[in-house]
Amino acid sequence: MDLLAQAQIKGVQSEFVDALGKLRVTAPEALKSILDALPAKRVYRFVSGPVVVRALGNPRTELASVGTAPLQWKVTSNGDLIGQGETREPVIAWPAGLPLGYHRLTLTDAAGATEEVPMIVAPERAFGGEFDRGWLLAVQLYSVRSDRNWGIGDFTDLAGLVRLAKQLGADGVGLNPLHILFDDHPADCSPYSPNSRLFLNPLYIDVEAIPEYSADLIPDAAKTAARLRQGDRVPYADMAALKWLGLRAAFDSFVKSASGVRRNQFDAFRAERAPLLSRFACFEVLRHRFNVPWWEWPAEWQQPDDAKCAEMRNGPDKHKVEFVEFVQWTADSQLRAAKELSAELGMRVGLYLDVAVGVQSNGFDAWNEQTSISRHLAVGAPPDVLNTVGQDWGLAGFNAGGLEAQSFVPFANMLAASMRHAGAIRLDHVLGLKRLYLVPRGFKPDNGAYVQMPLEALLAAVVCESVTHKCIVIGEDLGTVPEGFRETMQDFGIWSYLVMMFERDDAGHFRNVDHYRPNALVTLNTHDLCTYAGWRSFSDLRMKLSLGLDPGENEQARWDALGALDQILRQNGISANDLYSVLGFLSRTPSRLLAVSMEDLLGVIDQPNIPGTIDEHPNWRQRLPVALDQIAAKVDLAALKAATRERSLIGGR
Repeated sequence: MDLLAQAQIKGVQSEFVDALGKLRVTAPEALKSILDALPAKRVYRFVSGPVVVRALGNPRTELASVGTAPLQWKVTSNGDLIGQGETREPVIAWPAGLPLGYHRLTLTDAAGATEEVPMIVAPERAFGGEFDRGWLLAVQLYSVRSDRNWGIGDFTDLAGLVRLAKQLGADGVGLNPLHILFDDHPADCSPYSPNSRLFLNPLYIDVEAIPEYSADLIPDAAKTAARLRQGDRVPYADMAALKWLGLRAAFDSFVKSASGVRRNQFDAFRAERAPLLSRFACFEVLRHRFNVPWWEWPAEWQQPDDAKCAEMRNGPDKHKVEFVEFVQWTADSQLRAAKELSAELGMRVGLYLDVAVGVQSNGFDAWNEQTSISRHLAVGAPPDVLNTVGQDWGLAGFNAGGLEAQSFVPFANMLAASMRHAGAIRLDHVLGLKRLYLVPRGFKPDNGAYVQMPLEALLAAVVCESVTHKCIVIGEDLGTVPEGFRETMQDFGIWSYLVMMFERDDAGHFRNVDHYRPNALVTLNTHDLCTYAGWRSFSDLRMKLSLGLDPGENEQARWDALGALDQILRQNGISANDLYSVLGFLSRTPSRLLAVSMEDLLGVIDQPNIPGTIDEHPNWRQRLPVALDQIAAKVDLAALKAATRERSLIGGR
């Protein structure tokens, strides 16, 4: 079979027109690498693809063929029969009461032709929240200063942020991704480049809040922590060294002295998160033992094996495996406490968490899901106006064939882990649910190709997990959006992500409040854009030029944008143009959530991250200028409450 025929079967689009209007044709050698890295994808006879049943009214599925009639069908879940019937027409009318979830559908015609198809039974729409309009305080957790943390914002600081948000009238706190990174490479601190999206970053643990920890376990910890709290940047390497020392000391104390209650809680957590937690713990032990990527490990460990993991948990490495599990239990417990605090305070969202678009190819998820995640392909973007050579984000993502073979359970597990303690999540690059731009390893990013994804099935999985966890889902739908994509997303109850800086017409005018969709999160900017103070002062333009980057606009364009902002504010009866005036404008939009960044409230000029840089700019390292307990005094509370009055917990509701 030639390359183009293989590409068609696997949904690889090797020709497309990029944002510059140029026809892109993937080179044959790059296309072959992409096809070789993707697993086989089933071509179905009776259906067009994975079957999605939205359980409302009288759901029906149109068939591609019934073969030799009648066509018999049966639905199984974990081997148990949950429904069966037959049809002579090219449609199946599903019986009422099919359980929600991830199933397998077997179709057999009268001639004996049989095929098995993944099937998802989902609610009609995702969880939509139980409020009219609200707002969130958006914070990079690592950046929080306090007089007690160990050099990085932690989950106790998060509890403080929750209380602060309540004081300000917010419905919750929005955070950077909390996914676990690589503990042996603390300088690789981007929260969007995780080891795994299934587990939490231990560096956010408050070690001193662990019941078994006491100050005498590490006599110099307080002095060292005080030193680590100094300066404008998070000292990741030194901070991580101290924190891991504290975590190991706390675990050793737990092993020796934990009460029956604590031990039972730990064992219950291990059972609840099995088998993924056990595999992850073994992976971490092996990663440190071999110190090379998992595909270079001994052959017996290059694939996850639950039986071998059980042996490891009960063998000489038992203590090391339990330590990894203990750390995750501790992180989960402290994050849950912050969530429960937000509920006690009556906040209707609580925690809003970000979900990265992919994972590091040498991390746990890629090892654990080698069929549904290919380490040989990186998610990226084709050339556009700002990135004329394209982008390679260095992250491995899911693929269609592997997910279909496993009834989309790996994707569902990732969502469930993200929603576990969240009232809302944001899916980074949600366009990837329809198609991913994949770059084969060893090739430049302008030689990738789009690969189609089973959008309806992935959205159905999102809906399932959203309703189960009562979690709002916001899709980061920025950039060039395929026609009809947003409408499909909204039909499934997934909210849009609207950034005011991007919401302008072709003439550069800011769009008015009635342009913004109700089911959306609206925000002035993002962590990848300049802060409001940086934007007004032109600081971002000067910074990017000093780094040799194209800022995307010149000073005249910025002056024009400032004038356009004044114009839209005046149209709404707002005479000033300070931050609170802009927030007042955004508060009037019908969008149900507004995110307000802490950097903007504190007048920070430099942005958290400048895309296209690694060491040239202190990405993901900058601290807030004031400590947590001083923030309320630095914010103009009266102006903030006036600006958000229409959607504030303290205002007009």
